[in-house]
Amino acid sequence: MDVDPRQYENITINDNDSHNIVLSYLIHGCFKDTVESLVDSTGLKVPASQLEDMEKRKRISHFALEGNALDAIALTEQVSPDLLENNKDLLFDLLSLHFVELICSRKCTEALEFAQAKLTPFGKVQKYVEKLEDFMALLAYEEPEKSPMFHLLSFEYRQHVADSLNRAILAHANLPSYSALERLIRQATVVRQCLSEELGKDVQSAFSLKEFLKS
Repeated sequence: MDVDPRQYENITINDNDSHNIVLSYLIHGCFKDTVESLVDSTGLKVPASQLEDMEKRKRISHFALEGNALDAIALTEQVSPDLLENNKDLLFDLLSLHFVELICSRKCTEALEFAQAKLTPFGKVQKYVEKLEDFMALLAYEEPEKSPMFHLLSFEYRQHVADSLNRAILAHANLPSYSALERLIRQATVVRQCLSEELGKDVQSAFSLKEFLKS
């Protein structure tokens, strides 16, 4: 479903609003250099404390992406006390990243000892049992990257954990866990999908954000 451009071409979008939407996305993603460039070119104001918090979140995300999960945990506990204590899912994901890093480094004995000390207690909760089994199964393979659980060793998995951690830290600080840009896209997508469903047979195909971005 394509909306007639005449329905929105006369709607004025304030430049400052556009800049703030972009700024929100950049701050959320910890793109500090780009944030500073945008601020310099637009005159937007960002509190020094927000830049400092962004830098800490960036360090935490980098630790997680690089497999330095224990460093990510330590810094998270400094920045957001009690966050991981109250979010066991996230703590499990971070501890499992360290376990995976030990596996990738072929430190299997150390990995087993770490799992027994830090991961085994999660086995008392049913929802973690299957995940634990998948991680522990990596020990059985000489080349774990070729195992059925290879995705647990991937950059995409570390990215998923890092993104979840970043959102959790923001929420812990009573800040939006998603940027304004992401929320606008989600809302616009839902509205377009609802309109497509309402129009039903008069629409050639359902709304696709991917296709819309190509247009």
